[in-house]
Amino acid sequence: MLKRFERNDNGHDYVVGDLHGHYALLERELTRVDFDTARDRLFSVGDLIDRGPDSLKCLELVHQPWCYAVTGNHEMMARNALFDNHWGQWLSNGGDWSQSHDKVTLRNRLAEAMMKMPLAFEVETAHGVVGIVHAEPPANWSDIRKTSRETLLWSRQRIESNNQSIVSGIDGVVVGHTPVPEPRTLGNVRYIDVGSFFSGRICLEKLEDIAGMMKKHTNP
Repeated sequence: MLKRFERNDNGHDYVVGDLHGHYALLERELTRVDFDTARDRLFSVGDLIDRGPDSLKCLELVHQPWCYAVTGNHEMMARNALFDNHWGQWLSNGGDWSQSHDKVTLRNRLAEAMMKMPLAFEVETAHGVVGIVHAEPPANWSDIRKTSRETLLWSRQRIESNNQSIVSGIDGVVVGHTPVPEPRTLGNVRYIDVGSFFSGRICLEKLEDIAGMMKKHTNP
């Protein structure tokens, strides 16, 4: 459900928005920041798959020792299709790429990846602790373990209501799920899904910079 990470004193921690199968966009961004796989860590808000050309390649990033991803709603739709035979929702939301793959093999690869993809991360940085979930956090981070999976993976209530309130119990939270033209902050929640599948861009930011920005925003 929740995985915690100690502060990375050897390198930098980055967080990336919804990849949706756009592996080449990620490679470009990692090159831009001179990402060092021996010292740096990459955290993902989920939705590694669907809509782009390299879903499997993106999904299997979680097997790299430097990459960590929370589960997104697209991974959950894939799981519901491959394990429970509920195909309609996934196929109508970018899962059609699966039709060119052997279903048993794909199911196994998804299962192996999702074993490493909890619903939430907590990452310590030089400027505070940052939470990561796919769609929406609870009002109090201490409630994360009892927050419904539906909320964590699907909800857009906060951004649709322009809710500027602070999520208590954490310095900041990073989410994806809801496409925004540019990264956006509401209270201490940072939205970083810039719509890779239609914009041709992804957002990659340093976690320590986000934490520092949140501290200034909430304690002016």
